[in-house]
Amino acid sequence: MSVWADTPLLVVPLAMLADAAIGDPRWFYRYVPHPVAVAGKVISGLDNMLNRPSIPAIAGRLAGLLAVCAVGALAWLIGALIVVWAAPLPYGWALIALLMSLFIAQNSLYRHVADVANALRDEGPDSGRSAVARIVGRDPDNLDEAGVSRAAIESTAENFCDGVVAPVMFAVLFGLPGMMLYKAVNTADSMIGHLNDEYRDFGWAAARLDDVLNYIPARFAGLLIAAAAGLGTGAPKSALVTMFRDGRKHRSVNAGYPEAAMAGALQVALGGPRTYGGDGLDEPWLDGGPVDCGERTIRRGLRIYIVACALLAGVTGAAAVLEFGG
Repeated sequence: MSVWADTPLLVVPLAMLADAAIGDPRWFYRYVPHPVAVAGKVISGLDNMLNRPSIPAIAGRLAGLLAVCAVGALAWLIGALIVVWAAPLPYGWALIALLMSLFIAQNSLYRHVADVANALRDEGPDSGRSAVARIVGRDPDNLDEAGVSRAAIESTAENFCDGVVAPVMFAVLFGLPGMMLYKAVNTADSMIGHLNDEYRDFGWAAARLDDVLNYIPARFAGLLIAAAAGLGTGAPKSALVTMFRDGRKHRSVNAGYPEAAMAGALQVALGGPRTYGGDGLDEPWLDGGPVDCGERTIRRGLRIYIVACALLAGVTGAAAVLEFGG
């Protein structure tokens, strides 16, 4: 088997570079569905097949566990088969790197968040609310410019973990199969890991497994944000203090750490009360400074995000050189 397949570290920095330069090739997805979309269809099918509100809670949880395990195992198997098939090819390493890049969201996250900043700058809060609605789950209708800006910044920090750090870490540790398993579980959590009546039991396993898989990446993402702030783009000490003080206050066991780090790095307050599905939630503040922020704060957050992505690429690249050289 090729050293490129035996040593995933060698292809991960190339995958990050490919995603940063190209992003999601939208023209390609006119002919071939995105792997995450395929996983979503499988999850939806299992949801329709196994999720029965009439069954006891324990049976619902077991059905959900079966569903998420099946999706994860299928993703791992497909990834392993791809590696076995691609390894003997002359440029199999490049193919694996390109496939890995499909599961990294550096480029697309930047573009979506930048769209919010551009909408606020060019057309004001109404356009900003429309743009931010594409990347957050909360109700944006009553958000002012500061609220839209906070939502965009929080999405940047949280998705830096889910869309960049965690996939890269699983690729480093387990290659393409591990990366695909992570994205399958993460997709399952986004689709069925809700606390409403329909998914409270069936989505329990997906939500808990996603929490476990993101536990270390979320905290590492917060440290990367703090380190990026230290390179002249923010307040690194405030990022660390706010992350360790306020990260655990978030209703998610993981999302609070990168969000609190970003709040401290920008020296603004993130989190706070918000509305989901018409229901108001009194969420705690991740208090890095004043509540007020705007379009320029989003752009400062994006600069920190770019540096954090570069640091992650640098760490994986250095580890690849050390492993390959050894």
